[in-house]
This record gives sequence, C-alpha cells and structure tokens, in this order.
Amino acid sequence: MCGRTSCHLPRDALTRACAYQDRWGQQRLPEWRDPDKYCPSYNKSPQSTCPVLLSRLHFEKDADSSERIIAPMRWGLVPSWFKEDDPSKLQFSTINCRSDTIMEKQSFKPGSIDAADSPENWEKVWGNWRLLTMAGIFDCWTPPQGDVLYSYTIITVDSCKSLSDIHQRMPAILDGEEAVSKWLDFGEVSTQEALKLIHPTENITFHPVSSVVNNSRNNTPECLAPVNLEVKKELKASGSCQKMLQWLATKSPKKEDLKTSQKEESTVPQWSSQFLQKSPRPTKRSGAGLLEQWLKREKEEEPAAKRLHSQ
Repeated sequence: MCGRTSCHLPRDALTRACAYQDRWGQQRLPEWRDPDKYCPSYNKSPQSTCPVLLSRLHFEKDADSSERIIAPMRWGLVPSWFKEDDPSKLQFSTINCRSDTIMEKQSFKPGSIDAADSPENWEKVWGNWRLLTMAGIFDCWTPPQGDVLYSYTIITVDSCKSLSDIHQRMPAILDGEEAVSKWLDFGEVSTQEALKLIHPTENITFHPVSSVVNNSRNNTPECLAPVNLEVKKELKASGSCQKMLQWLATKSPKKEDLKTSQKEESTVPQWSSQFLQKSPRPTKRSGAGLLEQWLKREKEEEPAAKRLHSQ
C-alpha cells in the first residue's frame, strides 16, 4: 500500500524536528546511531535506507525506555530467522504490515519482541508543519557473512473516509506526541495498550503528485510538488517531430492545376506502350450467345455420314 516516502531534511534539521520530552519533562534531542548512513531524499522507495525513531532501551539494557534514538534502517523488514545470505531472496514483500495480522504472522514476530518494540518513520515536512509519524516494527538480521542489518516495516490500517476513494489501506499514523511516546516506550506501555493507538485518522492532508515519483532514481522537489489533475497536460512535439512538421509546411508537394498535370503527363514517353498494339476490349457475352456458338461449332465438326443420315 505504502510504496513511497520522503525525508529530505538535513540531518541537523531532522534531529531538531524530532525533539521530545523525556519521562521527567525535560526537552531533549534524540541521538543518532550510524548517522553516516542517513541520506536525505525526496523519493524514498522500498529497500532504501530511511531514518527510524525508537527507544534507546533497544540498544542499551540499562537505558531509560523514554529516551530516543534515530537509526537509519532498510525499508522492508528482514526477519531475524531468515537463513539466506541476501535479503533480496526474501520471497514475499515486507514493506507493509497489516494491523489485523501483526500478531499472527511469523515474519512480524521476531523472537520475544512484541508490537510495542516499534520504530517511527518521520517524513514529509512542509513549512512549519510537524513531521508525519507512521508506526512500524523493526528487526535485526545477522547474515552468514557481513554486518548486522536493521530493517523495518510500516503498519497499515483501513483507510479513513477521506482516503478511501484513493486506496483501501493507509499507514498507521500516530497523531500527536502522546501517541508517539506511548508507542515507543515499551518499557512502560504494554503491547495491548500500544495496539490501541493503531487506527485510521482523519487528521491528515494530502495532494496528488506527478508521476515523476514513480521512478526511484528521481530525487528532486518535483516529486512532492502538487499537481492539478483537472488540467490536461499539453503535449509537446519532440525535436524530430518539429522538424517533420516544418518540412511539411515548407517543402511538401502542392496540388497543381489539373490541366497542367495532364499536359506534363502527355510529354512523358510511353515507352513500351508506344510499340505495343492495344487489343480492343472484349465484348461482354451473354449466356444465350455462348450457347448458340457452341451449337454451331458442334454442327460444323459433326461427321459427314451422320449429317447425311440425319438429312
């Protein structure tokens, strides 16, 4: 359902946008884990690396669960039990996870980690608007050879009324700082309590964008720019088409006068037709005429003895 996101803020700006209050009400900024892996982009696609916000307790056993960390992760969850050596060999899509099956599928139940062990994906900032926070879950996969890979998936729910005409599913958006804190603080909030935060919301605005976003190699502000679907796009002729149109307008043959055309045609040598005698067109023969000729021919070819006998 969700196949594109955008997080184009510089790292420092993104850090300030993720400011929060800890358990004691102090304003804090999240710390980064592997900050060099963060790459801002207007067009994030599956398998790309995106910033994820999660509790520090996932990495430090004695840490306060209300403290937060930003960690770049691969979009498309790779389960910890995956046995292959290449994540691309995973035979099913894990970029999204349905909220109604999150506790049933093995892919989204990595060991003892429950649904509250979930990161946030922060994206799309326009002006002074706050970041869009989407709930998800993550896992840690250790390949046979190589470094540990952190990956995540976005949880989806039934679409709200305003989005239902576009798609039947939408991301599970955590609306407000209180919902974000409860979702991340798995040390204090139970799984069942956290799952109550997963539901459709109408507190969202949206607009159509250009098909430029369909190509993941495009990474420009045009990927986010609103487009008017009612305005028909004017087709522009390519360079070769423009040259052809110009040639047709200036050098194409013009219709000439009929008399002039016939006069020129008469001066052209007839070649073989001048030396060949044209045979007259055969007259159209009726069925009665053919029968008469056939009887006459039969009579002429009849033996003399037979003709005498008949006489």
